[in-house]
Amino acid sequence: MQKTSLPEISLLQDDKTFEFIDAYKALIDDPENEIEITKICKLFFTTGPKWIEKLFAFRNNTMKVFGLKVPEGNLDKASVVEGMKCEPGERMGLFQIFERNGSEIILGEDDKHLDFRVSLLLAESALEGGRKELTISTMVKFNNVFGRLYFAPVKPFHGLVVPSMLKAIVRRVNPI
Repeated sequence: MQKTSLPEISLLQDDKTFEFIDAYKALIDDPENEIEITKICKLFFTTGPKWIEKLFAFRNNTMKVFGLKVPEGNLDKASVVEGMKCEPGERMGLFQIFERNGSEIILGEDDKHLDFRVSLLLAESALEGGRKELTISTMVKFNNVFGRLYFAPVKPFHGLVVPSMLKAIVRRVNPI
């Protein structure tokens, strides 16, 4: 797994309004060409360390006081994700699916303080042996000063959360 730049083939390349961009990529073994972007999307929502879930719960409880969007109700993630087709318009918690093609899904949310997008991109690798590159890219646009203030303490955690989620997805796809 490594930090990288926004892939040139990403759907996000067309939007130049975002002020923060980062991306992480990892290789996935797929010699039978069976792994597709819907599986990656579902794993994004269901795979990850428990500390990330606790961090999101803290964020949601705290930000609700400020009138920011938070997921409503007790969400049974497993049953919601099981029924998802990972198509535009679907929602999982705070994340709405905005765009999709055969190799990429764009998730995110627009709120009064900031807008964000997350790209899940599964592309063929230049390496031999049925490998694919999974890149998770994040873009943030600040809508006001509060958005910048909100993101300042989030940014260091973001640099831990995304690589941890990427590693967890890779482990689920390619168990050791």
